[in-house]
Amino acid sequence: MSYAPFDWIDDEARRRADAGLVRTLRPRPADKGPLDLAGNDYLGLSRNPEVTAAAAEAARTWGAGATGSRLVTGSTALHAELERELADFCGFEAALVFSSGYTANLAALTALTGRDSLIVSDAGNHASIVDGCRLSRAATAVVPHADPGAVRTALAGHEGRALAVTDSVFSVDGDAAPLAVLAEVCREAGAALLVDDAHGLGVMGEGGRGALAAAGIAGGEGIVATLTLSKSLGSQGGAVLGPAPVIRHLVNTARTFIFDTGLAPAAVGGALAALRVLRREPGRAARVGAVAVELHSRLTSHGLRSVRPDAAVVALRAPSPDTAVRWAADCRTAGLAVGCFRPPSVPDGISRLRLTARADLTASQIDTAVETLVTTAPLPVS
Repeated sequence: MSYAPFDWIDDEARRRADAGLVRTLRPRPADKGPLDLAGNDYLGLSRNPEVTAAAAEAARTWGAGATGSRLVTGSTALHAELERELADFCGFEAALVFSSGYTANLAALTALTGRDSLIVSDAGNHASIVDGCRLSRAATAVVPHADPGAVRTALAGHEGRALAVTDSVFSVDGDAAPLAVLAEVCREAGAALLVDDAHGLGVMGEGGRGALAAAGIAGGEGIVATLTLSKSLGSQGGAVLGPAPVIRHLVNTARTFIFDTGLAPAAVGGALAALRVLRREPGRAARVGAVAVELHSRLTSHGLRSVRPDAAVVALRAPSPDTAVRWAADCRTAGLAVGCFRPPSVPDGISRLRLTARADLTASQIDTAVETLVTTAPLPVS
């Protein structure tokens, strides 16, 4: 009898193919490629000369890698500088930088809860939050999307530690969570509120200070935020922001901080430079929102279905996974790169094209994007 421990993988692959859910890697060119509405470079800073120069200088100064975990050799003066400026910009007492936004969410959820805790999680939350809830070993109640009343009901009567967690802006449809109301619900219940501001930083709030600043809850008692450095700041990495005691607790208990190699100096230097560009040029944040609203207005005027964006994400619904893939492929052939979201990435099972507005898009590029999306759409449009 032959030994074939991975035969089941072929069966899984056939099932994915039959469902139209096969995913493939597509390396992008270093030079000018298609018009990009697929990435998350909201402020157009990933290739900004000031940002790339800072990343290169950081690598020359500190080395190509962090060389170890943050508690061993992985912390540099540059990491501490970025943490101070992030906390100040976003309105929090302290910050802690991680190797990714994913590990930042895992850290916050696992270190701030435990077996005796309750986590109340929005049904539309990002996969990193879902995984953090699972790893926390806390009891988790998943509540309907953007429903503060359901959060209040879930928290009622719980004794012990409790925490509600939500994306600030949901990555599938681009709608914003009702943060001010959620903060009040948590305050009344004596629970903490954790907000993933990955899609709010650089886009929402005064000068791009984020969705928590826009809601007036940044730095509030019982409020903790996570964010990523890989979207508006055009770099890589993540951070947790909150009261100083919370950050000190994470340093001592968060496994994805203690046992992970620190963020590479080049990413730290690039993110710090991008943050300083945003401080100096706050109009970039307003421009992103204006581009998103224009894309939504023009595309829906042609009969395409989309939720009105609250930040930079514009999602167009597709009738099936297969048609979504073909639509995205037709766009790419026409010179436009768009995201394609299918199950299991979308919790409601509805496939979508996902567009990301950018502050550096020109009027001509917006015209091109709209024309391409409309002419390649799989359904007749009015």
